[in-house]
Amino acid sequence: MKRLMNIIRHGALSTLDEQIQDSTQEDESATQIRSEYEAKVAARKIFQNVAKPGSKYIYLEDIERFLPEDEALKTMSLFEGASESRRISKKALKSWVVNAFRERRALAITLNDTKTAVSRLHRMVDVLVGIIIVVIWLLILEIASSKVLVFISSQLLLVAFVFGNTCKTVFEAIIFLFVMHPFDVGDRCEIDGVQMVVEEMNILTTVFLRYDNQKVIIPNSVLATKAIHNYHRSPDMGDAVEFCIHVKTPAEKIGLMKQRIMSYIEHKSDHWYPDPMIIFKELEELNRVRIAIWLTHRMNHQDMGERFTRRALLIEEMVKIFNDLDMEYRLYPININVCSVPPMASDRLPPKWTGPAS
Repeated sequence: MKRLMNIIRHGALSTLDEQIQDSTQEDESATQIRSEYEAKVAARKIFQNVAKPGSKYIYLEDIERFLPEDEALKTMSLFEGASESRRISKKALKSWVVNAFRERRALAITLNDTKTAVSRLHRMVDVLVGIIIVVIWLLILEIASSKVLVFISSQLLLVAFVFGNTCKTVFEAIIFLFVMHPFDVGDRCEIDGVQMVVEEMNILTTVFLRYDNQKVIIPNSVLATKAIHNYHRSPDMGDAVEFCIHVKTPAEKIGLMKQRIMSYIEHKSDHWYPDPMIIFKELEELNRVRIAIWLTHRMNHQDMGERFTRRALLIEEMVKIFNDLDMEYRLYPININVCSVPPMASDRLPPKWTGPAS
């Protein structure tokens, strides 16, 4: 298992075409993981080689056959729900391997883009230094007279006037990319209220991928003036679920509802931190009470799909609790006063109706 773990952590990627690092086995030198499909295949091989034949889980004693006890416990803590149940399901193992591959691929793309940006910046600096060296060389050899230098200075002043704004933009972009560096490739960011994933970083521009896979190209000089919310670099983030109940709901039902919701959240300790806040937030129109549940994920919102999956499971459990406790929302009866009633006998018909058949 340790060997296959190293394949995931140090395996080759399509972006850099690396070979597996720190490997002493001859057959490992040719092993490469280049896609999520191959990562899933590797996870399946890990499960088949570590779990007992016919078993649906990997238990702690199975891992201890390959690793010392302390390393086996650390390995169990890597997988969702394994620390409490002391077992690893095939789904959790596959999810971990795929996430490890995604993180490594994003890191490889970031390094590749940074290397490209640095090489372009290096060429720009080479041109600038070359011009300065030529001018100094002309001065040392006394080839250039004062008139020539005045002419060159005037031309440089003209160039600075024409391309001054471009030089300013390039300088701001370099400061933004290499000094501020607010994100990396693969980070989920929110800019002007729109969530996007960083796909490519260049010196002058950054390419984002929106939720509908539309590419958005924004100049780095513009990004330097905006507030950028980075989900990937955030710590474990919170969430909120709000709902309304009728104002005359018995206190016993409300207490039992809170208890069952708290019990579910504490049971899902691999998804949520314990002790969420359940508060009465507002009284609306004297007939309903708005209740809010404030809880904290054991992850940030980089993986937005996983966030909403966990949230959906919580809401499904809440709906089940409401049905079990027979909790429902009812509107107050509305009084309708009829001031006048038209005659019961009338020969008026709707426009599309025809008269009675004779």
